[in-house]
Amino acid sequence: MAEATTVIGIVGMLFIVAGWAISLSAVPPLRLSALYFIGSILLTVYAVLLNDPVFTLLNASASILAFANIVRALKLRTRSSQATGS
Repeated sequence: MAEATTVIGIVGMLFIVAGWAISLSAVPPLRLSALYFIGSILLTVYAVLLNDPVFTLLNASASILAFANIVRALKLRTRSSQATGS
């Protein structure tokens, strides 16, 4: 039974990651990415404490994606301010 639940978890994780990949073209707002990053880090720690590899990998991936979106939002903000001369 444990193997079946792991497979279900992995398939669910793959669908979530596929959704993230599709949405990478848009840069989410910085505040959203910061909140998502903090929440994902905390959930990663929680998953590690639960000893749940699927949940750990999913939330670690979410943390990485959120951090990448923070970097993208900051770069976009910098480019915008340079273009307007502010």
